Amino acid sequence: MNKKKSKSNSDSTIALNKKARHQYNLNDKLEAGMALQGWEVKSIRSGKVNISESYVTIEKGEAYLIGSTIQPLNQASSHVVCDATRKRKLLLKQRELDKLIGSVERQGYSIVATAMYWKKNWVKVEIYLGKGKHEHDKRDAVKDRDWARDKERMMKHSQ
Repeated sequence: MNKKKSKSNSDSTIALNKKARHQYNLNDKLEAGMALQGWEVKSIRSGKVNISESYVTIEKGEAYLIGSTIQPLNQASSHVVCDATRKRKLLLKQRELDKLIGSVERQGYSIVATAMYWKKNWVKVEIYLGKGKHEHDKRDAVKDRDWARDKERMMKHSQ
């Protein structure tokens, strides 16, 4: 009897960009694959990834992840040049690229990477279309979140 092991999301998550939800109003979610080199996959498996400052740009009709850092391993081969912060091509369908290009150029959206995770044997990046928040928007979001928490506490104690 072969039973499939179900993995939880915490096991497949590689890196998160927690600041993105605070700095942007996130709207449309897309999943993109990444074109990686061999040493990058090995480093990702060992958890040497940071996407906290990463964003996506569109150049010549292709999407690139910029600002992500994948630190090379010490055992990396000496004949391979390891650039930890190089721009990495995102693998998207043409329809998805057209949607991103239209939103960025006409509607003033930014494309933000929020998570990197494993999906089967592939590294995927979760990207969102988002508009930047102003300082008063951030304060309102914090105030709303605090009020929701206080309201839950009051409802819990009243029962």
